[in-house]
Amino acid sequence: MNRFQKQVFKARLLKLAKLKSTGGPADLASRFEISERTVKRMVSEIREEGINIWYCKSRGSYVTEEI
Repeated sequence: MNRFQKQVFKARLLKLAKLKSTGGPADLASRFEISERTVKRMVSEIREEGINIWYCKSRGSYVTEEI
């Protein structure tokens, strides 16, 4: 995955997280045709950028705070 693809994935992930409709890591991996590990790595990178994102088990989705 190149730098542009990472940025596109992160932007789409954040948009879905705001809508609370990402599904789990396996769902995202399937949707974007990447590995679950890559999904988790990208979430970690988003956190390192200072954005509060987490997986909510009750919603079955990654979620983020409204900015």
